[in-house]
Amino acid sequence: MNAEEKVYHERFMREAISMAELALRTDETPVGCVFVKDGEIIGRGMNATNKTLNGTRHAEFIAIAQILEEHPVTILNETDLYVTVEPCVMCASMLRQYGIKGVYFGCWNERFGGTGGVLNCHSDTSVDKPYPVHGGIFREEAIMLLRKFYVQENDKAPEPKQKKTRELKTEILPMDIHAPKPS
Repeated sequence: MNAEEKVYHERFMREAISMAELALRTDETPVGCVFVKDGEIIGRGMNATNKTLNGTRHAEFIAIAQILEEHPVTILNETDLYVTVEPCVMCASMLRQYGIKGVYFGCWNERFGGTGGVLNCHSDTSVDKPYPVHGGIFREEAIMLLRKFYVQENDKAPEPKQKKTRELKTEILPMDIHAPKPS
């Protein structure tokens, strides 16, 4: 990625980070996203699983619902997603079905990732058209947002565990040691 492309992608990832920060301030898992077509944001989303008590209310689903209120579904074929955390298997599959142009994300989702973290929903050539993924943009910021969320109490959790003794870990291992790489 050249310097001009880096500035372009970081601009939109910064917008996704802002959505994740808003999610954190409202007691949601801090995942935020923006959908971009021709250099313009056409949809924004942040997780709303705690507020709605609905595990499918991920940032990507919320943003796509907003987009489809104003645009035909085919617009997603010309749209890139910028999201703070690698899309989970559910979201990666949905993006595949909608024919997303490409995905840019901050940190890998080592438990539920659908674009290389656990499964490769984005690149299975036996079904539909694969989409490219690019991870690691503002990775450290995305990780720290998640860590801040997980050290606080979550009143919506099924059986809340006391977190009074938890500490915020600030060390982030280098990407080549810690995170799986998408294929």
